[in-house]
Amino acid sequence: MRAIALISGGLDSSLAAKLIKEQGIELIILNFKTPFCLCDKKSSQGCGSEAAKVAHNLGAELKIIYVTDEYFKILKNPKHGFGSNMNPCIDCRILMFRKAKEFMEQIEARFIITGEVLGQRPMSQHKQALKIIEKESGLTGLVLRPLSAKLLPETLPEKEGWVSRDKLLDFSGRTRKPQMALAKTLNIKDYPCAAGGCLLTDPQFAKRVKELLNHKELNLENIELLKTGRHFRLSEKTKLVVGRDERENADLLTKVKEGDYLFMPRDIAGPSALGRGGFSEELINLSCRITCRYCDLNGKINADITYRKIPDKENKTLKVSPLDAANLETFRI
Repeated sequence: MRAIALISGGLDSSLAAKLIKEQGIELIILNFKTPFCLCDKKSSQGCGSEAAKVAHNLGAELKIIYVTDEYFKILKNPKHGFGSNMNPCIDCRILMFRKAKEFMEQIEARFIITGEVLGQRPMSQHKQALKIIEKESGLTGLVLRPLSAKLLPETLPEKEGWVSRDKLLDFSGRTRKPQMALAKTLNIKDYPCAAGGCLLTDPQFAKRVKELLNHKELNLENIELLKTGRHFRLSEKTKLVVGRDERENADLLTKVKEGDYLFMPRDIAGPSALGRGGFSEELINLSCRITCRYCDLNGKINADITYRKIPDKENKTLKVSPLDAANLETFRI
């Protein structure tokens, strides 16, 4: 008997897969890759790496499916709306379940396993939402949620005796304690984040995504840039991102593309800044002043800020004073 286990990179899905593996079911691990996985920030290699670790520990094959383009379409107009921020949780689950159904049919698997816990996520993990998601994805009765199965209607795998309902659990709510205790019992260690998670539930990140949508700039490169630094909207078509520490300064340098501008202080400590969009002389000056705002001036009233347009190799320099706090806030996203 073969089943697909949806693995997010968090603890819950790993526990669910382990419980069903122990019932003698052959598992194929399926991981969906979006630009919004919270584990990508908490783990150096992201959710795909954690899914690979789970697959290795279970002796299972791993399949990764990228859903970036489909996800961007959902963000523009989710049928079931957003959660408290920019998280289209129900539409997201329907998308992933539809893709899982297609894969299930390709490999002749019989059902799907998820780590969902009843009541853990307010938008997508209550009974009515679970029912909607299964129906619209064409998987009614074929989604087994081992951590909460005893609180939910019997699925086909349980009715047919493919798995034993007696060995399934009745976890519910937002507490993490039962999962932590079960992980200890099952000897599951070193998980990067307890429940996976999505950056779209973070208010500040969601605000930045909405701002991108409003300016019709939603694409993968710009989404990746949102994960780093302080963000400023300088004009309708121009943004500046300023690093907050040494790691972010280095990260910005890896995200520069042709046509972008780089701003850096000369001879003093301070941030790297990446400019994207159209830059007039006025906006170059403004970007230098914002960059200067975060430099270590040591009592000086101005500083030399270098800038260049990629792929130009030669830097130009402006001596500027830092932008005052009040004006700075008018540009901050």
